[in-house]
Amino acid sequence: MASRISGRARIENEAEKLTEPIALKHGVRIYDVEYVKEGPEYYLNIYIDKDGGVSILDCEAVSRELSDKLDETDLISDAYTLVVSSPGLGRTLTKDRHLQNSLGEKVEGKLFKADPDVGGKEFEGVLTAWDAGTITVEIETVPVSSGRKKKSKEGQNGPENSSRAVVIPRKDIAVLRLYLDI
Repeated sequence: MASRISGRARIENEAEKLTEPIALKHGVRIYDVEYVKEGPEYYLNIYIDKDGGVSILDCEAVSRELSDKLDETDLISDAYTLVVSSPGLGRTLTKDRHLQNSLGEKVEGKLFKADPDVGGKEFEGVLTAWDAGTITVEIETVPVSSGRKKKSKEGQNGPENSSRAVVIPRKDIAVLRLYLDI
């Protein structure tokens, strides 16, 4: 039995297929494709990337060529706005390829509900592993102190920070993105 996908998912998949050769031609890769409705407006957002980052010229070149291709194929029947841009520094990690490319990077996330292993609804740490159902994040733990600093044998103040691996079900994650230190 063939699986049915939503109209939105179909448009995103087809738009990605149309964009792929155009992106390759212009020396960029597709990071993500979203077809969203914001208020009364529809947007087809194409996020492109390349080593060293994309420029406005990269976005413009892909946008012009893709716009013509979308008009030819008449993929989207509703009026919409095509937006081609960089995913930005604090990019969201929604696909397996995003997780794979972000292994070893610091991430931050929010959960749908508090998790005692995470210590609440928000977390940050280093993405160390992922699979179809979970991600593993090395979260830094800060020891609780009585407020008085003790000298350790090495002459340093207080207890050391440590880290622990936390396995989080992907279905429990509301948002996961690269950590942005501003």
